[in-house]
Amino acid sequence: MSGSVYGNIFRISSWGESHGTGIGVVVDGCPAGLFLNESMIQPYLDRRKPGQTLYATPRKEEDKVIIQSGVFEGCTTGTPISMIVYNENHHSKDYSEIANYYRPGHADYTFDQKYGFRDYRGGGRSSGRETIGRVAAGAIACTILNELGIHVHAYTKSIGPISVQEQTISLEQAKLSPLYMPDLNASKKAEAYLSELMEGKNSAGGIVECIVQGMPAGIGEPVFDKLDAVLAHAVMSIGAVKGVEIGDGFRAAAGTGMENNDGFYYDAEGSIQKSSNHAGGISGGISDGSAILLRAAIKPTPSISGTQHTVNKKNENIEIEIHGRHDPVIVPRAVVVVESMVAITLVDYLFIGMTSRMDRIKDFYRKEDEQKN
Repeated sequence: MSGSVYGNIFRISSWGESHGTGIGVVVDGCPAGLFLNESMIQPYLDRRKPGQTLYATPRKEEDKVIIQSGVFEGCTTGTPISMIVYNENHHSKDYSEIANYYRPGHADYTFDQKYGFRDYRGGGRSSGRETIGRVAAGAIACTILNELGIHVHAYTKSIGPISVQEQTISLEQAKLSPLYMPDLNASKKAEAYLSELMEGKNSAGGIVECIVQGMPAGIGEPVFDKLDAVLAHAVMSIGAVKGVEIGDGFRAAAGTGMENNDGFYYDAEGSIQKSSNHAGGISGGISDGSAILLRAAIKPTPSISGTQHTVNKKNENIEIEIHGRHDPVIVPRAVVVVESMVAITLVDYLFIGMTSRMDRIKDFYRKEDEQKN
């Protein structure tokens, strides 16, 4: 299927269906010598796996990752890293009746129009389980970034009308919240809101916010492959995402130049710093050395048990109630997916950035020669 490969130097190829044998990914371009094993990848997959809270689908899957290639004696070999997670608890019969009609908010109709055929079991490639491969690859990308002193953190910024205020954000509290909200008071309000929606056979959306600390200046391209553009591409490729903003985002449209511009100054060490960060860490498509701030708008879960209107393949207007195991809110499980796609993109563009300047290429190979001598 076209469109299942992402990246340039650090490149991932995602494969598998929700109700097939398994979901997997091949990661190419990972340097040799990175310490890596399944126990380092599994915590990322555990953050997105189903059945962990009242606000996630009750589908029980262990989502245990198996590294099939590219790692030897605990280190990457520089060759493609293939990983798989087997599907163990798929109830395909839950989806048999949807083969002949189109679910509102899903890709059923568009898949049929594109291919003339679709895997209706859980949505096939358009299922949220497709993100398993992204998260497994993202765990490797985060490991590389951590070695470089770059850290990517995402969390639930809002669910429905309940939002976390900037001054109350605590990443430690996010780990304690079933909704991965970095404010337990806001989390409790969102939990009550979701309980009401669940009783009404409805669902909610929200916003995931992602912060990147330690990103050096000078990464990104000035025209079509701007760093903010490729980050938006990466995050918008996640099935439930309907909007991406960086820095002040849409708020910048309501401001003035004096309000929106980020001033510069020299700190006590003689380094250039910014007095504000309205740009979200990216200027002219290139990282400016300050924190990268990105937000993704996640739509409400389309699979709801309330009555909806649609059509079937007999050209009839019908009413449906979707049954099966579905999340009343996708946002908390999408947090690690956003984090992963951001990390994959940053690693790829850090590797591309290594060739941007001749002086740095010379420095690299001089050091290589010195080490040999």
